[in-house]
Amino acid sequence: MANKKRPAFTLPRGATGFFQPGDGALPETDQRAFRTALHAAARVAEGRVGDIEEQVYPRTFHTASVVHGTVDGENVILCHAHHPWIAFVMERRDWYTDAFLSPPPWAHSFTSAGFVVLSREQLATPLADVDASALSQAEWRQVRHHGVATLGGVLFNAWD
Repeated sequence: MANKKRPAFTLPRGATGFFQPGDGALPETDQRAFRTALHAAARVAEGRVGDIEEQVYPRTFHTASVVHGTVDGENVILCHAHHPWIAFVMERRDWYTDAFLSPPPWAHSFTSAGFVVLSREQLATPLADVDASALSQAEWRQVRHHGVATLGGVLFNAWD
């Protein structure tokens, strides 16, 4: 019997942020916990919390930043609106398919608060290597329509 490779990531209901009214409400990430973790991260980074943008439909994520006096100046943080996933990017946008960054050393502040910090490699994982069995037909239509091919593209998007 051949060993099947386990998927690198399992997409639960709500991962795409797209749903039909009959599906019921999607889960929500605790925004208070995110803000608390964000402030803790800023302290560890010896910086301050920058702008925070709450998720607005059709975006699937909240955006925030930690500003500090290094050459980089600002780290942009994405927090999935429906699951406690964190990603790092260079700039604020409404849609991400790539351009994810490796988490900074102070990202453990989010992990300590119960969030899952996703690596650049995880976010670049092809959908073929992800367990997407919980996605509905409507979600798959959106994925195919927008040509999304990676885990990061499915998680941090703004379906139109």
